[in-house]
Amino acid sequence: MRLIINGETQIVDATTLSQLLTTLEYEGEWLATAVNGELIHREERNDHTLFDNDKIEILTPMQGG
Repeated sequence: MRLIINGETQIVDATTLSQLLTTLEYEGEWLATAVNGELIHREERNDHTLFDNDKIEILTPMQGG
């Protein structure tokens, strides 16, 4: 499936947001995810189906100051 992940087009074999995060090795609770501009909460990732050309944003917190 063709997805746009953080602005880069990638071909991945994942049908849900949870599968995508596992494939990209983004496992962990400290992530913010959005699909096509809609925030997807952690509890909804297993059930959120992805489609060709979806735009996904994956954000991780940064420390510092």
